Amino acid sequence: MDKVSKSEALCFDDVLLEPQYSNIQSRHDIDVMFSEFDGSSLEIGTSEVKLPIFASPMDTVVDSSTAKIMSEEGVIPLLHRYCSIEEQLFDYKESVSSPGVPVGAAVGVTGDYEERAQELYHAGCRIFCLDIAHGHHQLMKEALQNMKHLFGDETYLMAGNIATRKGFEDLVEWGADFVRAGVGGGSVCSTRIITGHGTPTLQTVLNCADSEADGYIVADGGIRSSGDIVKAFAAGADFVMLGSMLSCHNESPGSTWEIDGKAYKNYRGMASKDAQIDWRGHVSVAEGVNSWQPTRGNLASTIREIVGGVRSGCSYSGVDSVSDLSTFSRFVRVSSSSVQESKPHAKGVDLS
Repeated sequence: MDKVSKSEALCFDDVLLEPQYSNIQSRHDIDVMFSEFDGSSLEIGTSEVKLPIFASPMDTVVDSSTAKIMSEEGVIPLLHRYCSIEEQLFDYKESVSSPGVPVGAAVGVTGDYEERAQELYHAGCRIFCLDIAHGHHQLMKEALQNMKHLFGDETYLMAGNIATRKGFEDLVEWGADFVRAGVGGGSVCSTRIITGHGTPTLQTVLNCADSEADGYIVADGGIRSSGDIVKAFAAGADFVMLGSMLSCHNESPGSTWEIDGKAYKNYRGMASKDAQIDWRGHVSVAEGVNSWQPTRGNLASTIREIVGGVRSGCSYSGVDSVSDLSTFSRFVRVSSSSVQESKPHAKGVDLS
């Protein structure tokens, strides 16, 4: 048996998209909203999906306050599960108090996940994220089947994370509507270091996009810019999930620290030591880290900047909708020197 794959696994930095002929007069005319292959919209519960963007279910990314902002801007927030059922239920009810896109909630695959999901369902929640690090697992199979038995087709189930096409196909077969693709690529994730396992998110998306399984691909992990989002859609992702890009804003949950007059926000992986201690009082194996980042300002402004970058990316590929990126865009492999060349490299003095 050959232990080493002959194929290479591509990261976001390994490729660029070739600019194509474009006749787009204004980038504001580009449609960045999610649509099905037939052009129809996706309705979940009583709300319509707008942007093809999920906010990661992390306690330093989504709470009731940021969920409202995200929902109003078109991003689908997922409330984290590292709290009591009562606390999550309260946050859900607060989050949906103003009209917007659907608001989802994360649950586990053991323990109180069925009770948690039922309480949230009765409150109106129709998106459930079965949230574990290694999603291609027997426990995930059982949980998906249980959730389908409980709710039938009245809910949308998200599962993951997976790293292979087989994982994607199995989760869809078990009942997942959305599958999170990518293992170990998050900016505060240390799974690859601790366990030696993982596959670059871009490669996972490329592999899953070749499948005929009828599920939505959610690119999750390693996305650091609007350019990476464009690459994920071009590779075949239906949605992206953002954590770090939506963290560390004025409104973000998490501790704030001020050093020499400059504010810093906490952003941490949910498998980090600090998160595990806050959640359950002890640490098993830490597969995440705790970080402090400069506060980035207004969350709504950042979301609009991200959307503007995606629109620009569509324009460079000559398409007038984000849903056309995977059909008409072309990747080119780049060298490590090109990666450095791609970054702003003008020399000067920082006067900020």
